[in-house]
Amino acid sequence: MIKVLVVEDEREIAAQVAKYITREGYKPIVLNSGEHVIDTVKQELPDIIVLDVMLPIKDGVTCCKEIREFSEIPIIMLTARKTENDRILGLQAGVDDYVCKPFSAKELMLRIQAILKRTGIENKQENSGLQLDKNGFFLKYNGQETKLTNLEFSLLNLLMQKPGRIYSREQIIELAYNNECNASDRAIDSHIKNIRKKVRSLAIEHNVIETTYGAGFRYVPIS
Repeated sequence: MIKVLVVEDEREIAAQVAKYITREGYKPIVLNSGEHVIDTVKQELPDIIVLDVMLPIKDGVTCCKEIREFSEIPIIMLTARKTENDRILGLQAGVDDYVCKPFSAKELMLRIQAILKRTGIENKQENSGLQLDKNGFFLKYNGQETKLTNLEFSLLNLLMQKPGRIYSREQIIELAYNNECNASDRAIDSHIKNIRKKVRSLAIEHNVIETTYGAGFRYVPIS
């Protein structure tokens, strides 16, 4: 799974960015200061970093310089500063791209995806043999594949992020659908039914989406 390290001291912004990252099928790792950035990069090995300039304890430019001493991980810098000198300092430190505040999460995601595509990082995640491939919204298993709709992909991706965790219908609407559609309980049940049918089409008898009555749904990996 693609990991995106988000270093942002404004917690509301960090949470919003992490939400969009999750929705796109990536794993967000969030820090709210520059203190543990280097240790986190070495331990988690993220595929790309979103790094704010103004951070407590250690600023973003310093973090970037230290990262560049041992890694070429792509870095997108967030900044409220718009002067040419500030951009030059960041570029000299090794930043790959800049996003100026205020920004839209959609724009940031497009920039992240552009860099991932340019660097050749595969846009897919694996989970016990099952693969979710965002390039076309395919579900793959043992050389076979079936196409998911956008909403089916978002729903299954959410469940696969944390196997065993139960998500209520309300949480699915908020986290998988981002409150952007008028999804009813019946619609979610229909999506779950369709996903199960498509999983079976891949010759998988195991029920990967388990219903916990009165609570919601959870992903159960293939053993």
